[in-house]
Amino acid sequence: MKKTLRECISAFGAKGRDAAKRILNALSSPRFAGAFLTAVSFLLATLILFGASALAISEALCKKASPRIRSLEELVALDERFDLILVLGCRVNPDGRPSDMLYDRVYTAASLYSAGISDTLLMSGDSQDRYYDEVGTMRELALAMGVDADAILVDPYGLSTYESVVHLLPDARGKRVLIVTQEYHLYRALYIAEKSGLEAYGVSADTRSYSGQWKRDLREILARCKDVLFCAADDN
Repeated sequence: MKKTLRECISAFGAKGRDAAKRILNALSSPRFAGAFLTAVSFLLATLILFGASALAISEALCKKASPRIRSLEELVALDERFDLILVLGCRVNPDGRPSDMLYDRVYTAASLYSAGISDTLLMSGDSQDRYYDEVGTMRELALAMGVDADAILVDPYGLSTYESVVHLLPDARGKRVLIVTQEYHLYRALYIAEKSGLEAYGVSADTRSYSGQWKRDLREILARCKDVLFCAADDN
């Protein structure tokens, strides 16, 4: 049988009742209510300011990187050549099959290779776990698409977009790099590359619609802010 609030307070005895009354009086006082509203207002204002700042940073990053996004058709028409195509990794399904996004990235890179845009593909992703191998999956897929084995390099330590780009620095300075990933992700990769001193352009691997994209778009706003801070720290 449920006890009422009065019965619960009575169970504490006289001291318990007095303590409970003081707490209830404090919580219902105008002073507490005012302090509570002030705290809530401050929290909301902080969240709004943070959100507005994140959106502004994200928009500025996209605006800065967008002029360096090309299509395969544009590159072929201009007879462009690149020293390296960097293919960024993403999720591999539990059964070992590439996700749709990963498949499209490798397919786009293989198409660029077949068009003569570059002779070298670098697959960069997470392959530290023996049971999870992004770059191995990407390599096998590229081979099946007609890319020569000696044209494929791998970076199994590309655990993030930032790391995938930074790992290029020792060998890619002074060379032309073409980055392949979905457009929402491409802006950040190109921004990191430019801030790292690389001459980089990008090709979007969007060949279809992807489920849950709105979640990726929201997460990408925060990721862009994070990498802007990382790049700023490197400058210092």
